[in-house]
Order: sequence, then structure tokens, then C-alpha cells
Amino acid sequence: MKYFALKYSQYLRIGMVLAFSLTAAVSPASAQKKDKNKNAQPTDPTDEIRSAMRAPDSQAIDQAIGEALGYWQIGDAVSLHRYYAEDVVMVSGAWEPPVIGWDNFLKAYQMQRAQASGVRIDRSNTLIRVNGNSAWATYQFIYAAQVNGSSAQYRGHTTLLLAKQGDRWVITLNHSSVVDSATPGPSTSFGTAQPDGKR
Repeated sequence: MKYFALKYSQYLRIGMVLAFSLTAAVSPASAQKKDKNKNAQPTDPTDEIRSAMRAPDSQAIDQAIGEALGYWQIGDAVSLHRYYAEDVVMVSGAWEPPVIGWDNFLKAYQMQRAQASGVRIDRSNTLIRVNGNSAWATYQFIYAAQVNGSSAQYRGHTTLLLAKQGDRWVITLNHSSVVDSATPGPSTSFGTAQPDGKR
């Protein structure tokens, strides 16, 4: 036991020496920084901690896209709505006019979900660019589902335009293009609901 206590105290001394040396090395740098910013406004230390803990915008966008796709797959429209602007524009991979507005998209989405089960979307090759409070993202996808009792699979590209609203990113434009499919396109499009209610 005495050997263990001696060895432990030796490691503790080494750790303390390292801690003091790091503190000494950091102190002159921070003193210089204080002199440079002498006239700067005081900042709240909790703001700096929150800022350091917050993910960069591109990571936040990547996470938002992943979460939105997850809710889309399981059919949770309430949670999905958090990721889309009220005036979102949806352009599907099918030959049809864009769907404008969350309410119109929701109707088309619910019609599509009624026809599909076992929905899975795999996303790859995501590229994100941020410019202030706006951003775009593009990725490739593979969509697979049972549509009206038949297997369907689509591969394509999606491009999103996003806007920062408060501390979160929302999708303002969602444009998907189908490259190839195992079944006809209209069965997995966003639907044909139009802003004016016409088909």
C-alpha cells in the first residue's frame, strides 16, 4: 500500500507541475490579449461558452438535414415541419409544377405516405455552403419503399436552399431530381397538390 501511495503521489506531482507550467505559458498570452482589447466591450463568459459549444453552421445544417430525412421516413409530419419554412417551395423529380407552401406540401406528403410503406432514404456525398444567414446543400439519395404493394427504388440528387431563423436552419427550397428508378416516377413524387387547389 505504501508503494502505491508513493507512486500515486509521484504522478500527482508531475500532473501539478504540468498544470502550473501550462498556466504560466497561457498567462502572458492572455495578458497581451487583454491589453489589445482594453477598449473592447466586456463579454459575458457564458456567451463564450455557449458559442464554443455550438456546432458550426455547416454541421448544424448537416444535422438538420439528417433529422428532417429521419422524420420524413417515419411519417412524423409535426416534427418534420420544424425544418421547413412556411413558404417552402418543393420541386419533385416528377414532371409536375412545384408545390408552394408548407400546407400544400403537407397534403401532398400525406397522400404519398398513404401509398408507401417501409420507406428508407440513404443520403451520401453531401456538400454544404454557408453564406451568412443563407446556405445551400446538395446530396445524392437512394429512396426505397413498398409503393402500392410493389418495390420501388429511386436514385437522384437533392438541392436545398436554407435560411437561418433565430438559432436554427430551415429549408426554403427543396429540389429533387430522379436519375433512375425501378418503377414509374409519379408514384413517389410530392403529389400534384397545387397552391390554388387545382390538379
